[in-house]
Amino acid sequence: MTGAVPRLPRADLMLILAAAGVLAAVTLAIWGWKAWRRRRTLRRTIRAVTTAGFDHLRGVLVPDGNGGSMHVDFLLLTARGILVVDLRDIPNNVFGGDQMDEWTVMDGPRRSTFVNPQAALYDRVAAVRAITGEEVPIEGRVLFTRRARFPKGLPKWTLMLDSLGAEFPTADTQILGEVLQRFEPGWQQLKQAVTPSRLDPRLR
Repeated sequence: MTGAVPRLPRADLMLILAAAGVLAAVTLAIWGWKAWRRRRTLRRTIRAVTTAGFDHLRGVLVPDGNGGSMHVDFLLLTARGILVVDLRDIPNNVFGGDQMDEWTVMDGPRRSTFVNPQAALYDRVAAVRAITGEEVPIEGRVLFTRRARFPKGLPKWTLMLDSLGAEFPTADTQILGEVLQRFEPGWQQLKQAVTPSRLDPRLR
């Protein structure tokens, strides 16, 4: 014969329910705080990138000339022409080179790899150039946030976010007229050719 399951006293049951409620509230608060920090970091990063240009496009698909398209995180109209930006938010030490197929991320004893982003950057630059024509200079950079560190130095066409303003000085409105006269036709062609991408940059 099976004995009856003992019932908790009402006071103990209320205490357990109260503790569960507090735990749920704390968990929700922590989740909300982390989500708020991610949004704030993303806004700051976007602002840091876009202030390097007179105008910008964010999270777009650029036609590749073969019936397809490729995602681009940012396109900036700068004093030097159009800049194609591939944004990477990778923490810890990164080891990469121009001739390496994969770059390595080291976090203490943990090791992971990702595909060398330079080839994809070249393709994006070529796709943009095919739209704008040869009259507009097109450059590309793989841009890393400050969470990344390159102990062996930066590979070609890579740049830290904090250095973007130095390499591409903040847009000076005094030369805006000259820039628009030189690059505006190609920039407008590009704006008409791209479409929004669902892979809008997000920082994790």
